[in-house]
Amino acid sequence: MRIYLDNAATTSIDPTVLAEMVLVMQEHYGNPSSIHADGRKVRTLVEQARKKVASLLNVSPAEIFFTSGGTEADNMAIRRGVLDYGITHAISSPLEHHAVLHTLEKLQDDGHIKLSLLDVDDKGHIDVEQLEDLLKNNDRTFVSLMHANNEVGTLTDIALISEICRKYDAIFHSDTVQTMGHFVHDFSALNVAFATGAAHKFHGPKGVGFLYVNHQYKINPLIYGGAQERNMRGGTENVYGIVGLAKALELAYAHMDEHRKHIQGLKDYMRHELLQSIPGISINGEQDPDHSLYTVLNVSFPEMEMADMLLFNLDIAGISASGGSACSSGSNIGSHVLHAMGIDKNRPSVRFSFSRSNTKEEIDVVVSKLKELCLEKV
Repeated sequence: MRIYLDNAATTSIDPTVLAEMVLVMQEHYGNPSSIHADGRKVRTLVEQARKKVASLLNVSPAEIFFTSGGTEADNMAIRRGVLDYGITHAISSPLEHHAVLHTLEKLQDDGHIKLSLLDVDDKGHIDVEQLEDLLKNNDRTFVSLMHANNEVGTLTDIALISEICRKYDAIFHSDTVQTMGHFVHDFSALNVAFATGAAHKFHGPKGVGFLYVNHQYKINPLIYGGAQERNMRGGTENVYGIVGLAKALELAYAHMDEHRKHIQGLKDYMRHELLQSIPGISINGEQDPDHSLYTVLNVSFPEMEMADMLLFNLDIAGISASGGSACSSGSNIGSHVLHAMGIDKNRPSVRFSFSRSNTKEEIDVVVSKLKELCLEKV
């Protein structure tokens, strides 16, 4: 039996979500753009899902656009937000997901913007004073800062950031992929122009996500084609994925408090056991529960021979974890997040990420195996 501790990369699909998706696949196969009865039934499912997501986020259904996932949603927000509003300056941080960083870097390479990256400390906190100075001394700016870092879990106060952006009339985009379904979001209460979500991060299906676009902002499509998504995204909708996303988010909100308590307990227990069992380890990122994503624990282990084999050996032992963002696996260039935070690159770092399905017994097995691997290879 394997132990899965890579839930920040993706989660297992909830059986209730899967059952609803299968029903749609089997019985509601019409094209939602068709005007006949079969098409209208499916169009109703899409709009019901949109209303459900909007209700949970306290926004209007007209502000929710379904996409193929978080990466497309981030690209749409950034590219269209910059180009459609004639923005020439953008601010982000070196800790962002590559869906954000690479998109902004491409816009800079193409001559559309000058990109400023904020300083960060060894816990993954951005320099808020620097952000305000940059906004004060530049023309209207596009700001893109994630709610929680996907590798180390440090939370950014997006309520504070949104108020600073309001003060300087900046356009604020937040990648909320890692916190969607794990924290309550009320986008109507924030000065956020764009926010993103991906279903597979909260026990929904892969290949579907959404972009929230504040009604005060009007942007053009990223993908052209038909009139789907109110002329904002061409292509036949992934209907069963959209239905699954809405159901998964509904379930996440309904059980959020109990799941958070359980998962935070696992994270705290594993951190304590590792610190007690393995000399010389350190925990990366903010650990204050009020300022940290409770699903993520990033650990640096002591220098050891064949350090690059640690993840491999865990895998052989039936334990799934990652050395950083799974979206960059196989790149062999190390973690850009840990590098920006100044973490010693000679020490192997592993991200363990938890879900409601994990147990204390599983944590005991993992800690025991890590202790064995570290003591034999130091």
